[in-house]
Amino acid sequence: MEMPTLEQPNVCLMTRERFAQLSGLGEDVVRGMINRGQLPTVKLGRYRMINLEALRRMCRDAEVRE
Repeated sequence: MEMPTLEQPNVCLMTRERFAQLSGLGEDVVRGMINRGQLPTVKLGRYRMINLEALRRMCRDAEVRE
């Protein structure tokens, strides 16, 4: 019997804590970047989540301009 493979889902939203953990930045740094508008976010219920798809677009657009 073949075991199904588990694919990692495309995650478009991430908590600032998880983003800090994965990026190696401190949570305070990430919070400051959010407050200055450097990281795009979306409010989901009572949580503010980092919008990774918008961040990818921002990075791609910045790369094209250079």
